[in-house]
Amino acid sequence: MTRELTQHQILRELEPVAEANLNRHLSMAKEWHPHDYVPWDQGRNFAAMGGEDWDPSQSKLSEVAKVAMITNLLTEDNLPSYHREIAENFSQDGAWGTWVGRWTAEENRHGIVMRDYLVVTRGVDPVALEQARMIHMTNGAQSPDEWGGFLENVAYVTFQELATRVSHRNTGRVCDDPIADRMLQRIAADENLHMIFYRTLCGSALDLVPDQAVDAITKVLVNFVMPGSGMPNFRRNGVMMAKHGIYDPRQHLEEVVAPVIKNWNIFERNDFGPRGEQAREELAAHLEKLGRDATKFEEQRDRLLAREATRGELQSV
Repeated sequence: MTRELTQHQILRELEPVAEANLNRHLSMAKEWHPHDYVPWDQGRNFAAMGGEDWDPSQSKLSEVAKVAMITNLLTEDNLPSYHREIAENFSQDGAWGTWVGRWTAEENRHGIVMRDYLVVTRGVDPVALEQARMIHMTNGAQSPDEWGGFLENVAYVTFQELATRVSHRNTGRVCDDPIADRMLQRIAADENLHMIFYRTLCGSALDLVPDQAVDAITKVLVNFVMPGSGMPNFRRNGVMMAKHGIYDPRQHLEEVVAPVIKNWNIFERNDFGPRGEQAREELAAHLEKLGRDATKFEEQRDRLLAREATRGELQSV
């Protein structure tokens, strides 16, 4: 019979793991400074300071790169909502509190450097960007009602951190700017370290309370939404990013979900009770559905890109 613990008991039992992995993170995290990743010599005043306001012709980014950069930045901007969610479900004492503070500071650095880059290079409309930030941060985090508590939160941020790493890295590649690519590589490296911390904690939770943990993991994945779901035009922008391979259903399955599930040995474990076995069966069915959805999306995308290519050829004749 598997153990059933309260959230407080789980936090107390896992605190030594949190402390060890906090120390590991601090030993591996590279110190870096946002100002070193911004081409300040490209900057100039806007109209309020006697200069020239933004015009679309000033941007060197493609439409896809603009959408991806804005989506990624607004995700980082909404940090206070995620901080509040995590702080409420993790302890604010000891290693837990130190980690939440450190994680918040590192994530905030990502928003600083991305905004500075976009404003200095005039990559996007700064007025529209600020308006979108106000809306998104006012809306706050959009967590589904189906979950809440430490186990669901630590499972969610494991997948979310890896998802943002993939999105940042692929955004860097479409910017066609070595400065942006270098900046987003740096951010992606941070996100990977964050993912490792949360993945390790969730793995330890699986060893501690297998049924509760796998149930939480399954709930999170079945109801998974990207952290930017509350921002303006999120659905349209998400479709564009998926269409151009920045973050699509296949990447979600094969680069985010599957590697983490494999790391936790979900389908090789033999310590689940009836509740855990039921959750694992539901998870297996969900993974099969993700595979079918990814194939369907790829087929639709291929047809769409083929039609667009044909129209382009006809227009050039």
